[in-house]
Amino acid sequence: MRVFVILPAAGLGTRMAPGQITANAAKQFQSLAGLPILVHSLRAFAAVPQVSAIVVAVRATEIERVRAIVAEHQLAGRVTVVEGGDSRQESVGRALAAVQAEDDDIVLVHDAVRPLIDSSTIARTIEAVTEFGAAIVGLPAIDTIKQVERTAHGAIIRTTIPREYIVQAQTPQGFRWSILKRAFAEAEADGFAGTDEASLVERAGCEVAVVPGSPANLKITQPGDLELAEFYLARRQTA
Repeated sequence: MRVFVILPAAGLGTRMAPGQITANAAKQFQSLAGLPILVHSLRAFAAVPQVSAIVVAVRATEIERVRAIVAEHQLAGRVTVVEGGDSRQESVGRALAAVQAEDDDIVLVHDAVRPLIDSSTIARTIEAVTEFGAAIVGLPAIDTIKQVERTAHGAIIRTTIPREYIVQAQTPQGFRWSILKRAFAEAEADGFAGTDEASLVERAGCEVAVVPGSPANLKITQPGDLELAEFYLARRQTA
């Protein structure tokens, strides 16, 4: 059994503050403790012995830039760079096409801008996929969750969802190759667009297990996230 990792990194980060993100400085290239966010994510998976290869999907105009970053940080032997698509699903699909895997192999998909994923969480995800066939990292809900109906006058609460039934999905999300391949094929055939890989696998009728996540495994999406990531990273380095 081999483990492959896919990092979709073709986004521009439109939720960051205006002027922070440009075509030449997308969030995956922003500096965190002196290194691009993408490098932190790549190093996290490269440090896991079970990982055989990593595929990064980026915009066509960034392929050579990412290849240079990979070479600069001595990751060329583990990382392949491919052209991504206009959506996360399309980027992951193109990366999947570049993976030469067997049905029982494991594919982990991880947000390129979750730079603080730790080795133990990755290992637990691999173990869960080995047992269940599909698993994601999830963070238990802390706040009370309300289901609402959107109306012309605003949102109206319709029910309160017990927190024990809710997790906030993180990554990595891991699957047996055969399961993920089938889920993507069915979604493409039906023109279905999911919010993450697990949504495609759930739609294909497969159960997905949850591995406990961490607040430190945050996704860099909006102003303030970089500062919070710096805090978590500094605390980790002094622990």
